[in-house]
Amino acid sequence: MTPQQHLETQQALAKQFAEILHFTLKFDDLKMTNPAIQNDFSYYRRTLSRMKMSNQEDDYVHAVDNEMANRMSLFYAQATPMLKVLSDATTKFVSENKSLPIENTTDVLSTMALICRAMIENSELFSRFQNEDTMLFCLRVMVGLIILYDHVHPMGAFQKNCPIDVKGCVKVLKDQPPTKVETLLNALRYTTKHLNDESTPKNIKKDLMQ
Repeated sequence: MTPQQHLETQQALAKQFAEILHFTLKFDDLKMTNPAIQNDFSYYRRTLSRMKMSNQEDDYVHAVDNEMANRMSLFYAQATPMLKVLSDATTKFVSENKSLPIENTTDVLSTMALICRAMIENSELFSRFQNEDTMLFCLRVMVGLIILYDHVHPMGAFQKNCPIDVKGCVKVLKDQPPTKVETLLNALRYTTKHLNDESTPKNIKKDLMQ
């Protein structure tokens, strides 16, 4: 069964996976556009420490205790925290299930990325979109799939023979209003694993970094 046939027989599961990717990229988008959140957690942690030192802490029931605040601070310290969790989980799944061919995972990721790209590039498909949110949904899912593929595949997503065609995907992103896609481009620039490899074609690096 080909990856496309597999996706066709598991459409509900594929849709849920796409929803997870969309939420992940949207969450990280909001995090990157609200940099003050780190300072807010730092202030909260300092306040908890002062209360503990002055023996006031026992008088309050905290919605977020000191341990949880520390863990949340470490989580938000990542540039794209939710995407890192998803990438780490996918990589762990592949590494712990060596009996499962890695192509089973990468082929599905690349096929879904190609479908997302086609839905935006194909004028007939694009004309069926009811609103802008559908386009952003496809773009976010496409970017998430590229990043996951780059973390899972030993050679990454930027190799010349990668089935995703990252160069084409970057063009699709850059054809959109910059305010809508800048954080997605930044996710590709700074959260992928193999972009700066010597084997990455220079034209892809140039297109992405411009």
